Amino acid sequence: MENTRGCLGGILAGMGFEVDIVETPLHPVILASRGGQPDWPHVVIYGHYDVQPADPLELWTTPPFEPVEREGLLFGRGVADNKGPLMVHIAAVARLLEKHPDAPLRITFLIEGEEEIGSPSFGAFLEANKERLAGDFVLLSDTQSTSPEQITITAGLRGIICLDVEIKGPKMDLHSGGHGGVLLNPIQALCELCATLRTPDGRINLPGFYDDVLPVFDWERAELVQLGLNESEYADFLGINKFYSTEDPSPFASVRFHPSLDFNGIGGGYQGEGSKTVIPSRAFVKISCRLVPDQEPAKIMEIITKALTERCPPGVSIEIIPGHCGEPYLVVPPGKPNTPPDQSPVLARAFAAAHQSIQEVFGKPPFYLREGGSIPIIADLKKVLGMDSIMLGMCTQESNIHAPDENLHLGMFHNGIAASEKILASVAGL
Repeated sequence: MENTRGCLGGILAGMGFEVDIVETPLHPVILASRGGQPDWPHVVIYGHYDVQPADPLELWTTPPFEPVEREGLLFGRGVADNKGPLMVHIAAVARLLEKHPDAPLRITFLIEGEEEIGSPSFGAFLEANKERLAGDFVLLSDTQSTSPEQITITAGLRGIICLDVEIKGPKMDLHSGGHGGVLLNPIQALCELCATLRTPDGRINLPGFYDDVLPVFDWERAELVQLGLNESEYADFLGINKFYSTEDPSPFASVRFHPSLDFNGIGGGYQGEGSKTVIPSRAFVKISCRLVPDQEPAKIMEIITKALTERCPPGVSIEIIPGHCGEPYLVVPPGKPNTPPDQSPVLARAFAAAHQSIQEVFGKPPFYLREGGSIPIIADLKKVLGMDSIMLGMCTQESNIHAPDENLHLGMFHNGIAASEKILASVAGL
């Protein structure tokens, strides 16, 4: 990551930005600013330079950290999440300033290195840099669109909580022949405990979990229907023969509008080849919940911790270790029902510019939809600085984000640069 930070800092400095590498307890933040008159619009452009691990390496067609172009796609870890989409906006700014070096627009790049682990250093960083970051809106591309030709402006993100749960039994692994049948196996206890987290019909079985869920707006459902997504194609892409959409008849609505609870990893006992007949001393599970407006991460963490503790069967003990969390986010685009009356006029102008620019460059107007993923700092920026975000999806589900053979559609990349340049020019009044 050191090379990435140095490269980005050098590029932005070469564009005339004042660049600071701000140290944090984990990974530095790149903060690059182009100043100007106080009455100029101020856009904050966000991105992140950290990536997911490349494992399993054997499933990559080519080495993950050696970018390769094949059939109009660029392959490599991080090309879609988030280095390629970030470069869309860097290139757009470079083109804009080359044509209009005196453009009346203040721009701040905010590029962090902890997004993939929940941005744990961002809260303190934000508090320390509030004045420099205070702007009219945030522009970013860390979300998805449905295809390279049909852009989605993401209007909402799910929040997240993560936790590790460990079930402890005997003080050591035991021979199952000598001791099997006289004590509760931690793996069995863990599986029974996990099974209590859903009702027979699949609903999340946590009292109070759904209490604060904001009802879905009618215009959001209409937008999703108009998008015309195909459930059979989605199932084929996932490689499944049946959806498990307990919250909504539509899987596309479930993943965008409703909360979820998932088991992300589970283990205990012998994991090697062959058999080793032991009763393990402990077992673990990793759990995450995706949250929707207006669920609060702290409240949901308290709800699930209480339920797990109370339901833990006798004969074993439980330890719950909270992980990272982030709040859900929702912005209502101008002109839609439910738009806040106090919405920023600069934000409204930027949304209008985004709509027109995308239609001109991509040949189709954008859709406005929530996304199932989480970007915790977007809610933080709204909460602390009052800034809403315009999120342009610059990759698709075929981009294999977080998976082997991650890729970026280069046609989408180049069109994205043109659209971003038009948006920024319009906000600047050019």
